[in-house]
Amino acid sequence: MEVKIHRRSRLMQFIALVLFLTLVWAYAQLEWGVPQAVKRSVVQSRGTITAADGTVLAQSVNGKRVYPQGTLAGQVVGLMGATEGLEGLEAAYNRTLEGGQNLKLTLDPAAQAAAEAALAKAVPEHQGQYGSVVVLETRTGRILAAASYPPFDPNQWRDYSPETRRNRPFLDVFEPGSTIKGLVVAAAINEGLTTPETKYDTPMRRYVGGRWGSTIGDAVAHPGHLTTRQVLRYSSNVGMSHIVEHFPPERMRGYLSHYGFGSYVDIPTVVTSTGQLQPLRNWDDLVRATNAFGQGMSSTTLQLAAAYNTLANDGRYVSPRLVEGESAGERREVLRPETARKTREMLQAVIEEGIPHAAGIKGYALGGKTGTAQVSEGAKGYASNLFDSLFAGFFPADAPRITVAVMVHGAKVEYHGSMLAAPIYREIASDIISRWAAAPREEKQPEEKK
Repeated sequence: MEVKIHRRSRLMQFIALVLFLTLVWAYAQLEWGVPQAVKRSVVQSRGTITAADGTVLAQSVNGKRVYPQGTLAGQVVGLMGATEGLEGLEAAYNRTLEGGQNLKLTLDPAAQAAAEAALAKAVPEHQGQYGSVVVLETRTGRILAAASYPPFDPNQWRDYSPETRRNRPFLDVFEPGSTIKGLVVAAAINEGLTTPETKYDTPMRRYVGGRWGSTIGDAVAHPGHLTTRQVLRYSSNVGMSHIVEHFPPERMRGYLSHYGFGSYVDIPTVVTSTGQLQPLRNWDDLVRATNAFGQGMSSTTLQLAAAYNTLANDGRYVSPRLVEGESAGERREVLRPETARKTREMLQAVIEEGIPHAAGIKGYALGGKTGTAQVSEGAKGYASNLFDSLFAGFFPADAPRITVAVMVHGAKVEYHGSMLAAPIYREIASDIISRWAAAPREEKQPEEKK
């Protein structure tokens, strides 16, 4: 009898051990991934992600998810874990892709490569921390490039930090600084509050805001009187404070809202951030003035590009698009076409008369505005040695086809927008224009004296 009990006990121990090992194996599969046969089946049926020209950005090969272009648009495409997308489009469109449907993007691989190359060259040279670029097709809002630096290769995603995997053009929020001046001037012209030739008294410093106000100042030396055109040329904060002095707060804030600031970009499925506009109740004289030069508000690179695209697109805002075949997003009239054209002429002069070597290309009409924004530290105020370098523009200035926004954070060497962000814009524009094989315009010859 004791022998039988002993044998039965040994049998029960053996069964318990088998059950325990089964549980350990099951847990290991959950922790390290599903069994290979299941994983292979899931990955193999997953849809392909391609660029606009058919270039494959993500596909399944022999039960493995691979990214043939390596770092090209790595943060946009994202990555896949054992059975599902974890970041980027792989995550946002996980159900679509796991259902076997393909995803075709608006991205132009050549424009994407040019943007990534320009960032990869400039950001390290200026000892910047990171940067982003958005390139839009003006009329349609199609996103031709959404570039981030540092680069990220989803084939080796475990080797990268979450910060490097971050899709910065859509997610990073910053104060847009003086790039906003072009948009606010356009709004003021549209409201009949100023003209390109209206002249203002512009000392280098001016107190604004009454009892609870503050002194604002200019960084670039300029004449004591400036026209609106020159306010943009010299990027005068004092001049901007005059231009918006009689701009009703609800109207000015309304224009910034219609440009797309303070709300999410109407782009399906993709994860984005939104910057902020202060609530109308906070809009005193000082807030109105500081918002006129891009301080006290915030934006993403995608939002800034969409806003400048409104100037390029004859005053009509179109929501950016990333995935082909999806319905067009929001469209609205923000400015009269003639207002947008006047503003583009002034922004063309900003480059040709102010920073031709940094942002211009000889023989071609480019327009845009720089920005150098101190980084806000919240309640601590603004950092004294941390800046965002910015540029937003379009080309050709007289009939725009392309809009570009650039942001570089934390550069320690030549961090001004004209020294860092503007040349990145120029590199991208040069690459795109060269692929167009567009002939340069003839330079006007001075008339011969009789």
